[in-house]
Amino acid sequence: MEFKEGLTFDDVLLVPKYSDITSRSQTDLKTQLSRNISLNIPFVSANMDTVTESSMAVAIARAGGIGIIHRFLTIQEQANEVLKVKRSGSVMIENPYSITADKTIEDALDYAENKDISGLLVVDSNSKLIGIVTDRDLLFANSKNLIQDVMTKDVVTAKYGVSIDEAKTLLHKHRIEKLPLVDESGFVKGLITSKDITNNADYPNASKDNKGRPLVGAAVGVKGDFLERSESLLEAGADTLVVDIAHGHSENAISTVKNIKKAFPDCELIAGNIATAQGAEDLMKAGVDAVKVGVGSGSICITRVITGSGVPQLTAVMDCAKIGHDYGIPIISDGGTRTSGDATKALAAGASTVMVGSMLGGTDESPGTVLTKNGKRFKVYRGMASLAASMGRKSKETGSTSFDDDLNDYVAEGVEAMVPYKGTVTDILKQLTGGVRSGLSYCGAHTIPQMQTNAEFIRVVESGESRDLQLSGEIALTNAQGKMATLLKTKLEKEGLFDEDRKRTTNLGVEQP
Repeated sequence: MEFKEGLTFDDVLLVPKYSDITSRSQTDLKTQLSRNISLNIPFVSANMDTVTESSMAVAIARAGGIGIIHRFLTIQEQANEVLKVKRSGSVMIENPYSITADKTIEDALDYAENKDISGLLVVDSNSKLIGIVTDRDLLFANSKNLIQDVMTKDVVTAKYGVSIDEAKTLLHKHRIEKLPLVDESGFVKGLITSKDITNNADYPNASKDNKGRPLVGAAVGVKGDFLERSESLLEAGADTLVVDIAHGHSENAISTVKNIKKAFPDCELIAGNIATAQGAEDLMKAGVDAVKVGVGSGSICITRVITGSGVPQLTAVMDCAKIGHDYGIPIISDGGTRTSGDATKALAAGASTVMVGSMLGGTDESPGTVLTKNGKRFKVYRGMASLAASMGRKSKETGSTSFDDDLNDYVAEGVEAMVPYKGTVTDILKQLTGGVRSGLSYCGAHTIPQMQTNAEFIRVVESGESRDLQLSGEIALTNAQGKMATLLKTKLEKEGLFDEDRKRTTNLGVEQP
């Protein structure tokens, strides 16, 4: 049997080249996410339930990248997350949320909280504008009172098509924050807010669609309701869909790609994960607009331990990028990125973008609450093939997860960890982009495509082997399939998180051994 050599990020370094760059600000990080979507920075937040919902997607879009909303939500919940992103940075909000005057203040508060907004337009039964209600109107009001009792009736409006400068003048003149746009008959056509105008000025590098709204993607699965989910996400404004499956070089993935493309031919579709040139080519032939590369390379992924399968990430990216170049389809490196240097190597090897998960977990913008243990703050971060995530998916599907199930049926390929609280993701993105800009300058490149042409790698002997040995040691306690459930239950019992009477967990926040 012939053995092929595989390399990962720690196995190589980029050889420094002559550079005429005097400041890293002279570099340009623009790149392609997919066949028809461009980004201003080469970073994508991972579609993981402890990484990307609307807050993370908004933050990374403002920085110039894109976030992929995870799929472990109901269809409506996931679509709402997409809508939140789209409404967070639109200069003019189309179809703004409204309520009728006969609803209660409690109804308005619940609706505003669900949509994550600070005010509602009030309309009559014919959908004509009759008022506006904001946080200030609702503050300390009796929740049983009607909207008509507290709403502002004399609403300052503007005609649909008003310029931004004219809108700013009106907002300032009347000391208001929201400017409804109406037609000649008084029907609501849109909404401009002072916050949206400010955001547009504060984030000049933001990635936007053709309507000026932040870019956002969303993940779908390969079974069950994926077509219904795809339709709802696209209607909500998702710019791209990601077919999310651990083993993307499979009939399930390929048939799903074909079905989505047949139903929604204009959909910008990404699929993965794969780790070989053949896997990339088969997905490209099926109709994808980008391929996600990486099997077993993530920081909390144990696919290689459980299944014995995988390809070292740098080799996987290089092999797939060659095929991508032939087909004109970008490659996304997904997994194994621990530093800006790793990201730079992935880009130099041919990836157009880099998907990051662990580096963004534990931030303010990642889902979940901050936990305190021994005076230190943490957030849960887990692989989407972990036992807890698998059980969470079942809970979404069936309404409950019980330990009466045979947990050996859940063959986990990821683990769960408590990661240190990191503050805002904005600072992390600045470090990542700054590191890549410096990496470009060391390669004598002004752009990512130029770096890919100029890049020269030199191998560092045995570093990758040591890294693999370290990883094996860290996960040795969780890599036995049959014992994983027992280990988890024992840990939960010790932490007081397992309810023996109900035979289910109260919280699946388990610290990595």
